[in-house]
Amino acid sequence: MSRVANNVIRALLIVTGWLRVGQTDAQILSATHSTDIATQRLNEELTRIAKLAKGRVGLSALHLESGRQVSLNPTDSFPMASTVKVAIAAQLLHRIEQGQLSMMTMTDLKPADLHPGSGTLDVLFAKPGVQLSVQNLLELMMVISDNSATDILLRLAGGPQAVQQRLNALGIRGMSVDRSIIQLLADLEGIVLPPADQWTPGFYGRLAKAITPEQTKAAVAAFNRDPRDRSTPDAMVNLLAQLYRGTALQPASRDTLLAVMARCRGGANRLKGYLPPGTVVAHKTGSLDETATDDVGIITLPSDAGHIAIAVFVGYSTQPPADREQVIAQLTRSIYDYFLYQPVPRSTVTR
Repeated sequence: MSRVANNVIRALLIVTGWLRVGQTDAQILSATHSTDIATQRLNEELTRIAKLAKGRVGLSALHLESGRQVSLNPTDSFPMASTVKVAIAAQLLHRIEQGQLSMMTMTDLKPADLHPGSGTLDVLFAKPGVQLSVQNLLELMMVISDNSATDILLRLAGGPQAVQQRLNALGIRGMSVDRSIIQLLADLEGIVLPPADQWTPGFYGRLAKAITPEQTKAAVAAFNRDPRDRSTPDAMVNLLAQLYRGTALQPASRDTLLAVMARCRGGANRLKGYLPPGTVVAHKTGSLDETATDDVGIITLPSDAGHIAIAVFVGYSTQPPADREQVIAQLTRSIYDYFLYQPVPRSTVTR
């Protein structure tokens, strides 16, 4: 090994935490070999597990303290489904930081705001004059993935264009926010929505009943080719990392969002599926029948081993939902173990 190559490798290993200053050339070679073997085995295992989904799988995982990253199809684009709600929440809280809203801002629940995927709010829409605060709506959007709450908050956040502009300002490339949730679902199911002033309770269900199986099949095929409302795994992890590190939001807003995400009730068998009981996972799931099975979030490792920002997207697959979820769980556990058992330097990132 040349002296120049030796020095370059030594510097890289010290920066990434695989080597301490003062270690010998033999120790450099040993550390390099260990790194290569561990990473090679992890990549092989991720590829093996992903094949079980019988569909395209994308994954990106970043160890936030060391900057080490592992991935599988990290720049491929996948439907975000409800994981887009992380981006919506980020823009909403940014507007609150700017003084344009507050967590206590009250919003009327109007009949036109009752959208599919909102069973929790059905009873409230039947009572005229009911209002909910932004804080209430944020909890509903992130904890139980309520779609009516989401579209109300998307409107308060400035709409899809404002969310996209915020992502662009943060330098996040590969994530596209284009539609409301109700429009996205209508496009997936082949439903043509009437003007919003004609939306009354139950209107969506009546339209859905008129759609034939052939129309639904054609709509799903078109949706799977649609470039809108998609993200690469790397783009989603970039957003999660910026949220955690306080560059996308101020620390107080960041803490609020991560606390809400840690209460997410969905996805018990996805990111969290094979993790040890009690592992803190601040996450958001996304599901669109066979089209998308997703989970994204931040995992806290034990023993001050750091945090992992992770995004796993399973694209179109006819495998049973439980099988797709098991793939996410197995991929996540492999990454969890990899970062837990590898040495990392002391964090230079403040939280």
